[in-house]
Amino acid sequence: MSKSPAAASINSLDDVKEKLVPVVLGGDILGYSYVREFHRVYGINSILLATADVKAASSSRFCDYRVVKGVDQEESLISYLMDLGDELAAKGKVGILVGSGDWYARIFSQNKAKLEHRFVVPYIDFDLLDQITQKERFYSICEELGIDYPKTWLFDCADRDATIDADQFDYPLIAKPSNSARYHYAEFPGKKKIFEVQTPDELRTIYHNLQESSYDRELIVQEFIPGEDDGLRSVTTFSDDEGNLRVSCMGQVVLQDHAPSAIGNPVVIRDARVESVVEQAARFLKHVGYHGFANFDVKYDPRDGSYRFFEVNTRPGRNTFYLSLAGVPFVSLFVEDYVLGHQIPVTVAGDPFLYACVPPTVVRRTVKDPALRDDVLARYRSGMAQFPLFYEADSLSHWFWAEVTYYHQIQKFKKYVWDTGGRQADAD
Repeated sequence: MSKSPAAASINSLDDVKEKLVPVVLGGDILGYSYVREFHRVYGINSILLATADVKAASSSRFCDYRVVKGVDQEESLISYLMDLGDELAAKGKVGILVGSGDWYARIFSQNKAKLEHRFVVPYIDFDLLDQITQKERFYSICEELGIDYPKTWLFDCADRDATIDADQFDYPLIAKPSNSARYHYAEFPGKKKIFEVQTPDELRTIYHNLQESSYDRELIVQEFIPGEDDGLRSVTTFSDDEGNLRVSCMGQVVLQDHAPSAIGNPVVIRDARVESVVEQAARFLKHVGYHGFANFDVKYDPRDGSYRFFEVNTRPGRNTFYLSLAGVPFVSLFVEDYVLGHQIPVTVAGDPFLYACVPPTVVRRTVKDPALRDDVLARYRSGMAQFPLFYEADSLSHWFWAEVTYYHQIQKFKKYVWDTGGRQADAD
């Protein structure tokens, strides 16, 4: 049993519908995915907190959208949540905190002892989160368990006098921060989520800029695993309070966003399960005693046929709506485990799906593999393709902004892929 103490008064689905209030942090696609799924599955509305008015979410009639000054700063956020928890309790309600980014997961985990008297906080304890989200520690666990990962080097950005011997590497390389939550605050020219580095001078510049910024953890430099976006895999899991895998789902990334601030965010995913990869994820989770949602980023290596693990996200990934498409409403796992205290049955979320945040013309013009392109386009034609923002029960205003968001992807791919000399697929 892992029922949260804050949910002591909620013992049935009727109680869930009457008393539970999802408190969602972040107005992005995952933020709205929470809103729509809590409404679709339980008929309940959410409170959504954000730093700005994101129309595709704020226009929803299923959430109380609040722009809160300082909600992206820990002290302000915790103060606001404590007051909100008291406000909900005075109405006989119980909040459940769910966030749409690594930073929120970290803050919820770090302050869980304080927050869980007022809220259900479905995140792992901070000691474990802090350990496995340090990518160097993640890779050492992979090494211990025999899980494949890319060849990796670490460089300390807190040492302002250190230099990097950039000439020792073969290029291209991948460079990224070891700690995404600390990187959240760093500001410097050319900041990206992930850097694809082409030359030694480029690597030296990235390292120098990080040293000069507020970022004080490691820069990870990794061998480049060849292949297009379609080599990437996403593994979503839910484990019980003994670290046993209860629910699993895996997808193949067809395309990812190529805008500099969003590189690494998949925009098209189809079902593609590889049992050996899921088994490795399960082994990792059991080894560390993980409870709740995790999301693993993996890439197929065509050089030897292996699947290499890049990182674990200690929260539902941005694209977790695909779990609902695969047959398991993802918010139901929070409710069944943390709110009602039920044991989740072992489930493979294996329904065919196509998670699609772009119009089919983007797939037609960008995906290079003819067989993959034809399969994905056939899924669009059959009506299988689903965009999280397209929720038929929501308002006309929401639908307008959802359409704007969806079709804006054509302009983004034109700017960052097609107009930059990136190879276009042969048109059908």
